[in-house]
Amino acid sequence: MAKTQTHRAPALPSKQQILDWLAENPGAGAKRDIARAFGIKGAARVELKRLLAEMQEEGALERRRRRVTRKGHLPPVTVLIAGAPDAEGDILATPKGWEGEAPPILYVPRKGDPALGEGDLFLAKLHPVEPAEEGGPAYEARLIKRLAHGARRLLGIYRAAAEGGRIVPVDKKADTEWLIPAGAANGAQDGELVEAVQEGHPRFGLPRGRVTARLGDPMAPRSISLIAMHQHGIRYEFPEEVLAEVGRIEPPTLAGREDLRALPLVTIDPADARDHDDAVAAMPDDDPKNPGGHVVWVAIADVAWYVRPGSALDREARRRGNSTYFPDRVAPMLPEALSADLCSLHEDVDRPCLALRMVLDAEGNKIAHRFARAMMRSRASLTYAQVQQAEDGALDAATAPLLHDVVKPLFAAYRAAAAARDRRQPLDLDLPERRIVLDEDGHVVSVDFRDRFDAHRLIEEFMILANVAAAETLESVRRPLLYRVHEEPNPEKLESLREMVEAVGLTLAKGQVLKTAHFNRLLHAAAGTPHAEMVNMGVLRSQTQAYYAPENFVHFGLNLRRYAHFTSPIRRYADLVVHRALIAGLKLGPGGQTPDEVEALSETAEHISATERTSMEAERDTNDRYLAAFLADRQGAEFDAVISGVARFGLFAKLADSGADGLIPISTLGDEYFRHDPESQTLTGERSGMVLGLGQRVRVRLREADPITGGLILELLSVEGEPMRRPRGDGRGRGKGTPKRRLARDKIEKARAARREKRTR
Repeated sequence: MAKTQTHRAPALPSKQQILDWLAENPGAGAKRDIARAFGIKGAARVELKRLLAEMQEEGALERRRRRVTRKGHLPPVTVLIAGAPDAEGDILATPKGWEGEAPPILYVPRKGDPALGEGDLFLAKLHPVEPAEEGGPAYEARLIKRLAHGARRLLGIYRAAAEGGRIVPVDKKADTEWLIPAGAANGAQDGELVEAVQEGHPRFGLPRGRVTARLGDPMAPRSISLIAMHQHGIRYEFPEEVLAEVGRIEPPTLAGREDLRALPLVTIDPADARDHDDAVAAMPDDDPKNPGGHVVWVAIADVAWYVRPGSALDREARRRGNSTYFPDRVAPMLPEALSADLCSLHEDVDRPCLALRMVLDAEGNKIAHRFARAMMRSRASLTYAQVQQAEDGALDAATAPLLHDVVKPLFAAYRAAAAARDRRQPLDLDLPERRIVLDEDGHVVSVDFRDRFDAHRLIEEFMILANVAAAETLESVRRPLLYRVHEEPNPEKLESLREMVEAVGLTLAKGQVLKTAHFNRLLHAAAGTPHAEMVNMGVLRSQTQAYYAPENFVHFGLNLRRYAHFTSPIRRYADLVVHRALIAGLKLGPGGQTPDEVEALSETAEHISATERTSMEAERDTNDRYLAAFLADRQGAEFDAVISGVARFGLFAKLADSGADGLIPISTLGDEYFRHDPESQTLTGERSGMVLGLGQRVRVRLREADPITGGLILELLSVEGEPMRRPRGDGRGRGKGTPKRRLARDKIEKARAARREKRTR
């Protein structure tokens, strides 16, 4: 009789064997994976389940959904939730569904990865950091795919209702209100400015949210800039560790510095300047080999002495990227103790600086330069108006003693440099800058345009020369730097500009590589004509946006082959990067560029280019709100304006006296259909033939002014002196229009036909 052979089930693995296997197979962890690995079948799987549960109770394993893993360890591919950037700008993430304290995970973006926001859900590949530093990350995460955006936030006005309330957004581009359920208002009162976070994503109806912060009365003085800072995420307060670090800074001495305190250096700034980071001096060159030449000194605050790479100060400055300026306050890149005091080149006090000595020939060409780390003392803190008045013969107590040693030599050197600039032909736009004047309580008392003097151009030209010298020097010592890049205009934008100027009888060269000289000829041809403002605006719109990059792509607008920002390290991080590169490249002492900074140059360039754009948007939105507040009590008044923008939903017009921009909705132009041509930037009435386009002079009536959103709604009354005629009825025939409008339409149609013919060749 044959013996029956029995098969014994394999013994269960030990707890240590399971832990070792999970360490070698971090992507596995399901019970069936473990059973298969150890050959466990049948009833023994029940015992395996009991053993895994026991290891969980002991804290050796953790369960996530249907998998187990070693305590504190994660699979190589995990769904993570992004946290808010820390003081260094780093993003720490946590695993989705994690309970308890999670191992720290540092998100490491690669070039081209999208920027992650707080709460974003993303799939990532994890790389253990072995051995992990104390307090450092246990894993580094590389993005595979962003799965969902984090909870949306909204800044708006809370409107109470019987059950809960609503939030009306302050952003004029947002047209959706949020519902706030009962119990989610956080005590907000009707009319308060609040911040809210979205909760849930309903398929139908308005989004629902929860109030997270109450910010007070939106109409209170000085609340307008507060709205912009919250809306755009502009940092205002400094962390305690940063302020503590400022308190420990050692003042510099003359050791290792050139003593320039005898030079007649002065600062020249706007009357409302909050910091002084550049000083200038000039004198005739006494070198007989350079007859009629000039020596120009530019001294810049030595911020690199105070803000060292890797410090808390440096991390916060990099995170901000730049200072943001509002009519009532500044959100500075550096704490006030530095920006307004230690780094600011105040009158009659010693200040450390990076100084540049430039030699110009009689024609204004820079023929030599050198940099030095130095100590300086400003003779005076002057305004542009003071310096210009002194040059024109109107002296005051501050400028009278400086006329012959300071003012006259500065203007003599400037006239030579200006001649060289004219030969270089940078883009010569004439766009006045508006100025909002507030009283002590923060209310707008006037809106006007800043005066433009030769004193402004003097400082601008010397700063441009200094920035060029910095780029040239760093290239010569082969030191990595950040260039200020302004690329050539986009061909499509140029075609739109060409059509626009042809409609008013002007021309822009084509069939060749355009240079700034071509644009300047167009601008000069338009100067003094009714179309001057339109042409200046059109040329500006045709340009690309400047940015920072570690590669040199030239500066088209200034017509310069190399250009870097060096002259404003108090308010721009890019300038601090260039200062550190100069210090390292020229061996000027401590605080120079580090290898880590060089490695991160591309990321730094992208980051500070983004913060610059954010600041510009915040400043523009704030000015719009202040202007709307200024005009709120003038609803119904009429203004001269110029059409500054054209969209399918209407026209934008800039008011002549204040520079405020308002919307003329297309629905208010009459009951005919207006065809929008984005290339020629026009709206054309189907029946009347009326052509509305950039730069046309119009008369408008102010219908609405909303200080909360900054929005102005206007009504169009006349175009180029001709009253608006709004055709009515259901006639389908296209009207001929008035002779002036018909002429404009014919020119645009000819340009459009020529473009079509060119495309078919």
